[in-house]
Amino acid sequence: MMLAATIPSFGGPEAIEIAQVPTPIPGPQEVLVRVRTAGLNRAELMQRQGKYPAPPGGDNTRLGLELMGEVAALGPAVTRWRTGDRVMGLVIDGAQAQFVAVHERALAPVPANLSDVEAGAVPEAYITAHDALFTIGGLRPGFDVLIHAIGSGVSVAGLQLARAAGARVFGTARTAEKLTRAQRLGLDVAIDVSATPAFDEEVRRVAPAGVALVIDYVGVPYFDRNLHALAPQGRLVLVGSLGGQRGEVNMALVLGRRLRVEGTTMRARPFEQRCAAIQAFAREVVPLLERGVVKPVVDRTYPLERLAEAHRAMEANVNFGKIVIEIP
Repeated sequence: MMLAATIPSFGGPEAIEIAQVPTPIPGPQEVLVRVRTAGLNRAELMQRQGKYPAPPGGDNTRLGLELMGEVAALGPAVTRWRTGDRVMGLVIDGAQAQFVAVHERALAPVPANLSDVEAGAVPEAYITAHDALFTIGGLRPGFDVLIHAIGSGVSVAGLQLARAAGARVFGTARTAEKLTRAQRLGLDVAIDVSATPAFDEEVRRVAPAGVALVIDYVGVPYFDRNLHALAPQGRLVLVGSLGGQRGEVNMALVLGRRLRVEGTTMRARPFEQRCAAIQAFAREVVPLLERGVVKPVVDRTYPLERLAEAHRAMEANVNFGKIVIEIP
C-alpha cells in the first residue's frame, strides 16, 4: 500500500483526501517510479471540481499529472532505464502518490544539476511550452512572440525557452511584481493588462507589423486582441481557457491575414503523440537544463498532506513559477 492524493467526490480543496491505496504493478514496458516531487497544475484544480475529466483509461479520483523520482522497479520488457535512475515525466493521473507506474517512453532523464524539487517543477511546464512554441508554433530565431499570464509555470518556461532560441518576448500579467520578476528572466516587453487592457495596441506600438506567435492560456477575453496582435501568417496557440470557452471569432482577420489558430492539451493526446512530445523535450530541452541555459522556477513547496493548501494558493493566483508537492 502507498499514500496517494485522491478526490472521492468533486468539490473544493477540502474534497482532497490523502489515502492508502494499492501500490501499482508495472506492466511489461512500464517503470515503477518512487515519486519524490510532483508539480501542481491548474488542470488538477479543474479535475477536483469535476471540470476536467480524465481521458479514456484514466481515473478521475486520482490527482497528479507530472512527477519526478527514482526508478524502483522495471517491467520485463523495459530497455531504456535502470533501477535507481532519476527520471521525470507525465501521466494522465496519479502522480501525486508515493509510487506510479509510467510507460518507459513517457519519461526523461533528470540532469544531475537539478535538485528533486527543481526537477519536480519541470515536466508539465517545459514539455507544454516547448511543444507550443516549437512543434506547433514553429518558433525561429528573430521571431517576436507574445506569451500571456507570464507568471504561470508554463509561461515562465516558455519565456526562457523562447529567449534561448533568440526570440524577442512580449509578456502580459495582471501585476507589476510578476512582470518585474519576468524581466529578470529576460522578458523584453512587459505589459500590465490591469493598467493596459488593450495589449494588442501596446504590441503594435513596439512591433508595428505584429508578432509571429501568440501563446495564450486565457481564451475568450483575449481572443480578438490576440488576432489583432498577430502579424500576417502569424500563429495563435491556445493552451488554456481560463477566461471561458465560448466566444466570437473575427473571421475577416483570420482570413485576411492568413492566420493559423491551433488548440492543444497534453493530457488528452493519443499516447504516441504524448510520448513524441516528451521525447522531443528530452532531446532538445534537457540539455539546456543540464547546461543551466534555462532554469526551473519554484515559487513554493508543500508536503503531500498539505495539498489542499497548495490548491488554495494556486486558486489565489499568487504564485510566480511552479508550486511543487513533496512526497513523503
